[in-house]
Amino acid sequence: MGHGHEHGNIDFPDYKQWKIEGTPLEDVQKRLARRGLRDPWLRNEAWRYYGEYAKPNTLMGALFKGFKWGFVAFVASLAVEYAFFPPKKDEGHH
Repeated sequence: MGHGHEHGNIDFPDYKQWKIEGTPLEDVQKRLARRGLRDPWLRNEAWRYYGEYAKPNTLMGALFKGFKWGFVAFVASLAVEYAFFPPKKDEGHH
């Protein structure tokens, strides 16, 4: 029925692995409970506070993102340029 466009099964992480406890979402859950409300989807936002996503974005992090690999590429291109196109020595001319 998909006319051959099936891309196979995608493995999604189990939603039960994310815990609200210890995140700012715990406060949201408590405030909702005081009003007699509950957000069943709140756990789906907990991934933002774990692992790589838990690091805050900083200005320096944004400015220097990729700097390491960019510097390596710059040095490599400089080496190739000097290896294949060495500077000409003009003696007597300034």
